[in-house]
Amino acid sequence: MSKKPRFGQLVIGPPGSGKTTYCHEIALLIQHVFNRKVVIVNLDPANECLPYSPGIDVQELVSVEDVMEVEELGPNGAMVFAIEQLERDKDWLFSKISSFSDEHFFIFDCPGQIELYSHHQSFQHICEALIKEFDFRLATVQLIDSYYCSDPSTFISVVLASLSTMLRLGLPHTNVLSKVDLIQKMGKLDFDLSFYTEVASLEYLVDRLEGNPFGKKLAKLSKAICEVIDDFSLVSFVPISIMERETLYHLVKKIDKTIGYSLSDLEERKVRQTANLTPSEAEFDYSLLCNLQEKYITNSTNEDLDTL
Repeated sequence: MSKKPRFGQLVIGPPGSGKTTYCHEIALLIQHVFNRKVVIVNLDPANECLPYSPGIDVQELVSVEDVMEVEELGPNGAMVFAIEQLERDKDWLFSKISSFSDEHFFIFDCPGQIELYSHHQSFQHICEALIKEFDFRLATVQLIDSYYCSDPSTFISVVLASLSTMLRLGLPHTNVLSKVDLIQKMGKLDFDLSFYTEVASLEYLVDRLEGNPFGKKLAKLSKAICEVIDDFSLVSFVPISIMERETLYHLVKKIDKTIGYSLSDLEERKVRQTANLTPSEAEFDYSLLCNLQEKYITNSTNEDLDTL
């Protein structure tokens, strides 16, 4: 008898990108608007301040603080050690997951160290084991703080890191620009929000490096990196703000589509009614992007790429 598949989001991103807050808010939305049973799984052995009550907490198995004390390792080394221990003791995680029915939707709150996803293998092996054991349909949700858009070199770097993670984990992947409501805190943007969400024509960002002595020195390298990113043409971003619930609704819909979680027409209508959205509002389109641009990014230069 074949297993009924389980569904979930694997939430990753650098420290400070808002992963834990996202997990909390998206779980509430999925539970109360999409009418699903939700389990949040804390896979971060260093995350001690949780705004939610995890259904499964890796710190019951191993914590970074304990590893640092016993193994005399620094924070990063202790994190790698802890994830390697989770890989060795994955049966512990399997038993915890098995205590929930296959009707539950799982949200995995993951550590922020990028090396766990870019070149270390333990986390990749854990994902592969989950898929094999439970027929999990997982989507990677990579959060990137939108303030990175304010600096061309930094944005190029995070786009490259996103591409590396996408290729490394090999799962359905959605990149997210978080905290769009705070995007102007670091200064105005060189382009409209759509430039950063579509990740097109990155060579225009290289031109912005000319005014920076360090950036000018690395202009050729930056241009080569941009060409690699453009050649793959895989990276784009979905903008969200916890303050704008509509953006979270559209993100859930997009992720559901990537993992094959479908609703009947009746269920879809009920979800729209609960979210208080019209059918047209329930479809993410350019107007929502424009609303975010107008509301939060009024000080951008609003340059048109066609005129550059």
